[in-house]
Amino acid sequence: MIRIRSIDKSLCLLGLALGLAVGGALAQNAPQPKLDTVTLNAGMHNIRAEVARTPMQTQIGMMFRREMAQHEGMLFIFDGVGRRCFWMKNTLLPLSIAFIADDGRVVSLADMQPQSEESHCSAEPVRFALEMNQGWFARRGIKPGFKLKGPPFGT
Repeated sequence: MIRIRSIDKSLCLLGLALGLAVGGALAQNAPQPKLDTVTLNAGMHNIRAEVARTPMQTQIGMMFRREMAQHEGMLFIFDGVGRRCFWMKNTLLPLSIAFIADDGRVVSLADMQPQSEESHCSAEPVRFALEMNQGWFARRGIKPGFKLKGPPFGT
């Protein structure tokens, strides 16, 4: 049996905590790796959406990304229904966000400016939010009440 002195344990724990903190800070200064995708349908338009499910994935979201193809987006899936608010700190692209009910119905939309800490919140409790390049929804006539289709919505 190896016995570690209490000071050695404390130093090991401190080193581990610092390593995690630095690693987390570094992870937040670069885009997260591409996430798994799902195909969504908005009428005749297909969307290839990366899926952010974990708290870390949803926290980082689109931060530090410099480009996104017109048919791509990021779908945020939360464990439960609630009022969702997003901001654009460290996000370099202008984005539009759709807050989406469980059945795929767009509840509300907002345009968000890069690097802004202004909050954009859902008009009612939702489980999903979809970020696309700014103006994507407007150019396709998508407004509150429109229904998106795809596996997350059971369609």
